[in-house]
Amino acid sequence: EVQLQASGGGLVQAGGSLTLSCVASGFSFRDGAIAWFRQAPGKRREGVSCIGGGDGDVYYIDSAKGRFIVSRDNVKNTVFLQMNSLKPEDTAVYYCAASSLPVITTNPQTYHYWGQGTLVTVSS
Repeated sequence: EVQLQASGGGLVQAGGSLTLSCVASGFSFRDGAIAWFRQAPGKRREGVSCIGGGDGDVYYIDSAKGRFIVSRDNVKNTVFLQMNSLKPEDTAVYYCAASSLPVITTNPQTYHYWGQGTLVTVSS
Protein backbone atom coordinates (compact mmCIF):
# COMPACT_ATOMS: atom_id res chain seq x y z
CA GLU A 1 0.00 0.00 0.00
CA VAL A 2 1.34 3.40 -0.97
CA GLN A 3 1.38 5.90 1.84
CA LEU A 4 2.65 9.42 2.39
CA GLN A 5 2.38 10.69 5.92
CA ALA A 6 2.96 14.37 6.56
CA SER A 7 3.52 15.72 10.05
CA GLY A 8 5.10 18.59 11.92
CA GLY A 9 2.49 21.28 11.53
CA GLY A 10 1.32 23.39 14.40
CA LEU A 11 0.79 26.87 15.77
CA VAL A 12 3.77 29.19 15.79
CA GLN A 13 4.29 32.91 16.17
CA ALA A 14 5.49 35.02 13.29
CA GLY A 15 9.24 34.74 12.97
CA GLY A 16 9.27 31.23 14.34
CA SER A 17 10.22 27.95 12.70
CA LEU A 18 8.66 24.59 11.98
CA THR A 19 9.98 21.51 10.23
CA LEU A 20 7.53 19.37 8.31
CA SER A 21 8.25 15.71 7.60
CA CYS A 22 6.83 13.44 4.97
CA VAL A 23 7.41 9.71 5.36
CA ALA A 24 6.80 7.50 2.33
CA SER A 25 6.18 3.81 2.02
CA GLY A 26 5.00 1.34 -0.58
CA PHE A 27 6.78 2.73 -3.62
CA SER A 28 10.24 3.49 -4.95
CA PHE A 29 10.94 6.68 -3.09
CA ARG A 30 14.46 7.65 -4.04
CA ASP A 31 14.00 8.07 -7.80
CA GLY A 32 11.09 10.46 -7.92
CA ALA A 33 10.52 14.09 -7.08
CA ILE A 34 8.77 15.05 -3.87
CA ALA A 35 6.91 18.34 -3.59
CA TRP A 36 5.28 20.35 -0.87
CA PHE A 37 2.03 22.11 -1.74
CA ARG A 38 -0.08 24.31 0.47
CA GLN A 39 -3.61 25.56 0.42
CA ALA A 40 -4.88 28.41 2.52
CA PRO A 41 -8.60 28.95 3.14
CA GLY A 42 -10.24 30.45 0.09
CA LYS A 43 -7.05 30.27 -1.97
CA ARG A 44 -5.75 28.06 -4.70
CA ARG A 45 -3.32 25.28 -3.93
CA GLU A 46 0.25 26.31 -4.71
CA GLY A 47 3.51 24.48 -4.98
CA VAL A 48 5.87 25.67 -2.28
CA SER A 49 8.94 23.55 -2.81
CA CYS A 50 10.15 20.49 -4.63
CA ILE A 51 13.17 18.24 -4.49
CA GLY A 52 14.03 16.06 -7.45
CA GLY A 53 15.03 12.46 -7.61
CA GLY A 54 18.62 11.50 -8.21
CA ASP A 55 20.83 14.54 -7.63
CA GLY A 56 18.07 16.28 -5.77
CA ASP A 57 17.66 19.59 -7.58
CA VAL A 58 15.47 21.89 -5.55
CA TYR A 59 12.85 24.53 -6.26
CA TYR A 60 11.19 27.13 -4.05
CA ILE A 61 8.33 29.45 -4.69
CA ASP A 62 9.56 33.06 -4.57
CA SER A 63 7.93 33.75 -1.22
CA ALA A 64 9.81 30.83 0.34
CA LYS A 65 13.27 31.54 -1.02
CA GLY A 66 15.75 32.27 1.74
CA ARG A 67 13.34 31.02 4.41
CA PHE A 68 12.51 27.40 3.58
CA ILE A 69 14.86 24.48 3.05
CA VAL A 70 13.79 21.17 1.52
CA SER A 71 15.82 18.02 1.95
CA ARG A 72 15.40 14.30 1.64
CA ASP A 73 16.74 11.21 3.40
CA ASN A 74 16.46 8.34 0.94
CA VAL A 75 17.45 5.81 3.59
CA LYS A 76 14.55 6.80 5.81
CA ASN A 77 12.20 7.54 2.87
CA THR A 78 11.58 10.95 4.34
CA VAL A 79 11.45 14.48 2.98
CA PHE A 80 11.72 17.50 5.22
CA LEU A 81 10.63 21.09 4.80
CA GLN A 82 12.36 23.37 7.25
CA MET A 83 10.44 26.61 7.47
CA ASN A 84 12.09 29.60 9.09
CA SER A 85 11.02 33.21 9.60
CA LEU A 86 7.42 32.17 9.24
CA LYS A 87 4.84 34.77 8.32
CA PRO A 88 1.07 34.83 8.84
CA GLU A 89 0.68 34.40 5.08
CA ASP A 90 2.37 31.00 5.37
CA THR A 91 -0.72 29.76 7.21
CA ALA A 92 -2.16 26.84 5.24
CA VAL A 93 -2.59 23.11 5.10
CA TYR A 94 0.66 21.69 3.74
CA TYR A 95 0.64 18.54 1.64
CA CYS A 96 3.50 16.41 0.44
CA ALA A 97 3.23 14.67 -2.89
CA ALA A 98 5.38 12.13 -4.70
CA SER A 99 6.05 11.60 -8.36
CA SER A 100 7.60 8.67 -10.19
CA LEU A 101 9.49 11.18 -12.34
CA PRO A 102 12.77 12.72 -11.14
CA VAL A 103 12.23 16.21 -12.53
CA ILE A 104 11.26 19.06 -10.28
CA THR A 105 7.89 20.57 -11.03
CA THR A 106 4.95 22.02 -9.16
CA ASN A 107 2.42 20.74 -11.67
CA PRO A 108 0.11 18.77 -9.37
CA GLN A 109 -0.87 16.44 -12.21
CA THR A 110 2.68 15.08 -12.14
CA TYR A 111 2.25 13.78 -8.62
CA HIS A 112 0.61 10.40 -8.21
CA TYR A 113 0.67 10.08 -4.45
CA TRP A 114 -0.49 12.62 -1.88
CA GLY A 115 -0.26 12.81 1.88
CA GLN A 116 -3.13 13.83 4.11
CA GLY A 117 -1.92 17.34 4.91
CA THR A 118 -0.68 19.02 8.05
CA LEU A 119 -1.94 22.39 9.26
CA VAL A 120 0.48 25.25 9.80
CA THR A 121 -0.86 28.30 11.58
CA VAL A 122 1.31 31.38 11.99
CA SER A 123 0.01 34.01 14.38
CA SER A 124 0.93 37.67 14.08
